[in-house]
Amino acid sequence: MAVDLSHGPDVAELARRTAEFVRDHVIPVEEEHGGVVSSDDVRERLQRAAKEAGVFAPHVSAEFGGHGLDMRGRAAVFEEAGYSLLGPLALNIAAPDEGNMHMLEAIATPAQKERYLRPLASGEVRSCFAMTEPAPGAGSDPAALTTRAERVDGGWRINGRKWFITGAEGAGFTICMARTSGEPGDAGGATMFLVDGDNPGLKVLRHIETLDESLYGGHIELEFDDCVVPGEAVLGEVDQGFRYAQVRLGPARMTHCMRWLGIARRAQDIAVARAAERRLFGSRLGDLGMVQQMIADNEIDIAASRGLLLRACWELDQGEHASQSTSIAKTFCAEAIWRVVDRSVQICGSLGISGDLLLGRFLREVRPFRIYDGPSETHRWAIARRVLRHHERVQSGRS
Repeated sequence: MAVDLSHGPDVAELARRTAEFVRDHVIPVEEEHGGVVSSDDVRERLQRAAKEAGVFAPHVSAEFGGHGLDMRGRAAVFEEAGYSLLGPLALNIAAPDEGNMHMLEAIATPAQKERYLRPLASGEVRSCFAMTEPAPGAGSDPAALTTRAERVDGGWRINGRKWFITGAEGAGFTICMARTSGEPGDAGGATMFLVDGDNPGLKVLRHIETLDESLYGGHIELEFDDCVVPGEAVLGEVDQGFRYAQVRLGPARMTHCMRWLGIARRAQDIAVARAAERRLFGSRLGDLGMVQQMIADNEIDIAASRGLLLRACWELDQGEHASQSTSIAKTFCAEAIWRVVDRSVQICGSLGISGDLLLGRFLREVRPFRIYDGPSETHRWAIARRVLRHHERVQSGRS
């Protein structure tokens, strides 16, 4: 089957309008707030402007107020939104809400979609996805899950502690992964639950101080303390949580890449502008060979990231699992985007590390991406394991 990475004219036009909206409406707000906002007033103002511009919620179906883009279409539009740290928030495509919308639209019941997806897609509420736990619980290895849910009359009781739950502060609801059978280390036995934010058994313990600060709602430690939810709170099927989470996992990794690729382009544009205007040693900074190499390497990393990302998105659009291609794309993009921003800081010199530019903020924001959604080391282990398994299958077929 031929691989088609092209976009239709409708996607190209939406990407163009998104770029214009980010430039004219979002970047001024970003610069005013240093790339970090925690005010619902600012969030709502940006989202109202995105709705007026016709670029809001490009990823959800028209039924829920969006444009219904496939993964390749999202790649073009999300990259333009990601040109500003606040662009994804404005378009309502920021993590974790974007990934949760994707999963809810795919697997939620009609009643769950009306109660949770519709207000989330409109920007009326925010959400979070609670899987990661303090050691020795679930992290890079989801099977280490320790949070438990037990059946009670009319529903389930959840007990456990979660940490690094992005967006949990002020979220309208949480999608909680809890063990309903088996023991930590077992590959199955997990179930996803929809937990309302005002459930008395759901407690915010602390806001974790982190290197990055731009993801709205912060990174939070939560406790589920005798948290009782009704039977209809189960998302998907009981004991099938890990399987259903795969609906979210690959696409969410790719949309992270899309958004951060926009920031890489922004950093490159800042560095190129500086190299073109700054003069020293009798010539432009951009005429120096070492600076030209950094600019060229940035272009190579951006182009290669986009190519790997689009290939993975094409596989996802074909209904493939795309585990290998998404792992490859996520690992390369996370490291390449860091390199682009780091080189851009270097090109700008002291200005690059000053507060006069946002490059320092960009650097802090992209560094954790090499850990989020699976650290590079875990992805490399998985990539190599798949290659070896393929080799063994080929060899056994020849014998």
